[in-house]
Amino acid sequence: MHGPPGLGSPCPGRDNVAGVGVYLDSATAVPPHPVARQAFLAAADDGWADPGRLYTPSRRARQLLDAARESAAGVLGVRPDELHFTAGGTDAVRRAVAGVRRSRDRRVVVHTAVEHSAVIKAAGDDAVSVPVSRTGVVDLAALESALDSPEVALAAVQSANHEVGTVQPVAAAAELCAAAGVPLLVDAAQSVGRAPLPAGWSLLAGSARKWGGPAGVGLLAVRKGTRWESPWDEGATDVPAVVAAAASLRAVAEEARSESVRQRALVDEIRRTVAATVPDVEVVGEPDERLPHIVTFSCLYVDGEVLLHALDRAGFAVSSGSACTSDTLQPSHVLSAMGVLTHGNVRVSLHGGVTADDVRRFLAVLPGLVADIRAEAGL
Repeated sequence: MHGPPGLGSPCPGRDNVAGVGVYLDSATAVPPHPVARQAFLAAADDGWADPGRLYTPSRRARQLLDAARESAAGVLGVRPDELHFTAGGTDAVRRAVAGVRRSRDRRVVVHTAVEHSAVIKAAGDDAVSVPVSRTGVVDLAALESALDSPEVALAAVQSANHEVGTVQPVAAAAELCAAAGVPLLVDAAQSVGRAPLPAGWSLLAGSARKWGGPAGVGLLAVRKGTRWESPWDEGATDVPAVVAAAASLRAVAEEARSESVRQRALVDEIRRTVAATVPDVEVVGEPDERLPHIVTFSCLYVDGEVLLHALDRAGFAVSSGSACTSDTLQPSHVLSAMGVLTHGNVRVSLHGGVTADDVRRFLAVLPGLVADIRAEAGL
């Protein structure tokens, strides 16, 4: 049995992932929360029917769906009728962008240079990219200038960066957007369920797999008064998956305060130790205004793919290269936009099952692996 959550104790009921050693890639996907499993199985018996029909099994499914919507809306601080369930985080972003374009009859999307690839792809070739600082913070003056065009349909500023954890000044960006009459989309995938959500947004997207819910569920909240039309039919809803997503979201939100303190302390230890024990390393992103669970560092003279495989053989699952294109390990557009080293980088992101012992074993193994890789390269 787990003790109370402290620096060395994971969240109750949250163990690391069986069969994969120490899983340190929660920014990509969090292991299923126990509550998600329980809720899915319970809802499978009554939520299998199409909630859009009128017969009794469908009415039961509709009741479950409505209850899940009300629960998730309460966590997000929105009205239930402002919340839409989607087929994932990417689907939520696409619906947000397409729906605003359809309503406003404009196409140009202004976005930060460090947005998730889902936002950048949805924005398309005619988008305007706004630069960021070396720590990943959006240039507000450049954002204000980019908004000064009648062709702008939408602005996109993420709540916090998915690769380096830097928190964006969303409230300040929202004021600029309001003055320009442009709705603001916030990709909050890394923040929902972990940190307080920013104020001032018009549309907000999230992904259940980032908080331990099912991979095929996303959230799109659209504030009343925002000009947005659903770009395509909602389609069939996987009610048990939605119920599982809502239940796990409420569970992680209740754990968020204590988990934030615990994970921030562990990430602080990673930042200090890596800088002290690995030569020629750069810890990137904001040192203070950041999410509690993400840290990225870049090792000079090291191939990121080689380091990833070495860590995997040692029992540690991490990300390297771009978090959005990890199958190809092409240079990260986020790190490129920040002007920092784009190769030899490792992103460590914690979840509720990661203990202090897990982190310290990782920190003990890392310097030797980096040294070995450099030695094999003749450095």
